[in-house]
Amino acid sequence: MRPTFRLLALTLLSASVLEAASLRAAANRPNLILIMADDFGYECVTSNGGQSYQTPNLDGLAANGLRFENCHVQPLCTPTRVQLMTGRYNIRNYINFGTLPRTETTFGQLLKKAGYATGICGKWQLGPEIDSPQHFGFDKSCLWQQTRRPPRYANADLEYNGIEKDFSHGEYGPELVNNFALEFIAQNRGYPFFLYYPMILTHNPFQPTPDSPDWDPKTDGENKQQSPKHFTDMTAYMDKLVGRIVAKLDELGIRDNTLLIFLGDNGTNTGITSRFKGADYKGGKGSTAAHGTHVPLIASWPGVIKKGRVCGDLISSTDFLPTICSAAGAAVPATVDGVSFLPQLRGEVGTPREWLYTWYSPRQKTDLTIRECAFDHHYKLYRDGRFFDIAHDPLEREPINLSTMSAPVAKASQKLQQVLDQFTNARPAALDEAFKKSNPEVKTPGKRKIKSKSKE
Repeated sequence: MRPTFRLLALTLLSASVLEAASLRAAANRPNLILIMADDFGYECVTSNGGQSYQTPNLDGLAANGLRFENCHVQPLCTPTRVQLMTGRYNIRNYINFGTLPRTETTFGQLLKKAGYATGICGKWQLGPEIDSPQHFGFDKSCLWQQTRRPPRYANADLEYNGIEKDFSHGEYGPELVNNFALEFIAQNRGYPFFLYYPMILTHNPFQPTPDSPDWDPKTDGENKQQSPKHFTDMTAYMDKLVGRIVAKLDELGIRDNTLLIFLGDNGTNTGITSRFKGADYKGGKGSTAAHGTHVPLIASWPGVIKKGRVCGDLISSTDFLPTICSAAGAAVPATVDGVSFLPQLRGEVGTPREWLYTWYSPRQKTDLTIRECAFDHHYKLYRDGRFFDIAHDPLEREPINLSTMSAPVAKASQKLQQVLDQFTNARPAALDEAFKKSNPEVKTPGKRKIKSKSKE
């Protein structure tokens, strides 16, 4: 063989070996699907003890996977989304409602850099720029409320990769988004992919679904047929859409190597009262008490997670970025606050959290209330000194008298105070300056000006 041909043959062989090695490495990395329901608290899932709704697909994931009992997020959607996507507490990066600072790094960017195909579909609400999803690391997107705020349910209007598309023939927004998710999975079944699916359901307006007896495909806008009774139908339809994702994974033969995680973005709407473990449970969206922050968390990974396990470890919305990045072998920035619960998914002890921290401020125009606290399984301490036994008083109705505490309780209070002390100076001044610049009518960031009720 001539030297030139020998060199060419060796080059082609090396390229082939490298390509095969790359494909083997990709095959060993799990696909990742993160599904988040909107305004859907812990009490709504039957396998958690819920008694008002039917959630067979979620219950099936729990029965064949891992169900967490103590996942807490922020009480409102945008604050949770910012923490979830960046792995950082709001005190470090939250400017105002509806904004994700473009200087932040998201799990989309980290997984794209690690070689994953990335897609996002559902509710955006993180900035109106046409390129926002792609800027934050997502190859493809199908979103509601990216460039505008149109109807989301019957005859919805969506943005596909930033391009507006309106529907007017009875199409149902959540189903359109789900169709995008199924197509993305099918198109990328041969490669490791990451799909972030922040669902539109089950947020109000509470309207009929295509499975409801009073569904009207001619409904125009979000002010028609509204009633809390439709929350039951919306929950069932949300569960149905999750089932379609699982069925697609089974159909393609990739479910065993797919880590699917489901959670809620905050507590249920305050207009909804459900039955939970034999008692009424009022939705607590917007509250830093448990009814506003306690959400379902279920993980399915048939090739890794043993069936029917339950985990009582504390989980924060900041923990998802390091968990899925660790599962993918992607680098996790040192600036991340979250703690990976990948070991718990694998059945190992891991490094369970001893406490959770919350800095919550809606920052919707003039509502600058800040609620800051640290809590564990038993107690919660607020920055203003209020201290609760949340194991026995989850709604935080009776503060503990600090002057009459027993020694063990005082020790618990001191432990949580040490947590709060870590974040005393953690708020960058530039964030409040940015808020003031975008809201010049507000003069005193950090103080409550006018009480405004959240719409999302």
